[in-house]
Amino acid sequence: MKIFLGTDFSDDRLKFTAQIGADGVSGAPEPGPGDDGFYSVETLRKHRERVESYGLEWAAVRMAPLEWTYRWMLGLPGAEEQIENFKKTIRNMADVGLVFIIFNMHALRIYQTSDQAPERAGARSTSFDISLATGNPLMEHPNSGFDIDWVPEDQREPRSDEQMWSNLKTFLEAVTPVAEETGVRLGLHPDDPPVAEISGIARIMRSPEAFRKYLDLVPSDNTGVVFCQGCFTEMGCDVPAEIRHFGERGKIFSVDFRNIKGTLENFQETFPETGNADMVATMRAYHDSGFDGWMTPDHAIHLDGDSSWGHRYWAYAVGHIRGLDQALKGTSRS
Repeated sequence: MKIFLGTDFSDDRLKFTAQIGADGVSGAPEPGPGDDGFYSVETLRKHRERVESYGLEWAAVRMAPLEWTYRWMLGLPGAEEQIENFKKTIRNMADVGLVFIIFNMHALRIYQTSDQAPERAGARSTSFDISLATGNPLMEHPNSGFDIDWVPEDQREPRSDEQMWSNLKTFLEAVTPVAEETGVRLGLHPDDPPVAEISGIARIMRSPEAFRKYLDLVPSDNTGVVFCQGCFTEMGCDVPAEIRHFGERGKIFSVDFRNIKGTLENFQETFPETGNADMVATMRAYHDSGFDGWMTPDHAIHLDGDSSWGHRYWAYAVGHIRGLDQALKGTSRS
């Protein structure tokens, strides 16, 4: 396996990532001059060269700023322009040798309701309580990165499953041919958390069946799954079985190797060995399915004395992934 961490591309974080033995990073860089709704070749090249100067790979481009994508997600006026700009980003990625972009369908960018859930010995983690995510005004939530003022008043309506599926299909029909032409792969992340709706907006990527449907919308070797173990565990499915299903078909493009405890409507993130999922069983499922690609610990548990990014936790989590991978392979050579 190759391991990556999400980063802001600062020297401190890149150097640390290399020192603890990770192989690469993911990230959405700050837009540069001339990045008008898409990433320019100059911005992408500059960040790739910066990453590679530390002996790392830029494993995945994270989806661009929400302001560049919310229109096509919600089917708003201007969606076509945003999709065209997404295609420009893909072409520019290919021009500088970047081959993987991660996207999602959670337009309101709501991930958790607290970051103060108690973990062992006073550590703190993020958590989600459905009772704190209901009863909010349409398209609004205290933890959302979305701004209701972006939406014209006559467009401020709930979005159903059917509407969101239609928006995703429209996006894929336009973008997939460009991905195939350029060799860039598109990895779709589950809705996080995978509940049915929040603030009136349906969250369609909430089950294994939804990912089967997604892969059938516009079949392509260039579309696949970001297998977020935390989200799939929250779905209540047989996680190792789903890993084998998607992995044997070559559809797992990257893995978020993290754990949670609780249920879909009330859960918190945990240290990897203390949650609902058996991480040895899931790592074995990746091996059995033939997956040998990129993994990330994804989210940090906050430890006393740690940085806001989570330097201490990342060192622990990268070692945990590396150790499981090497133990199951029977060799210290990853």
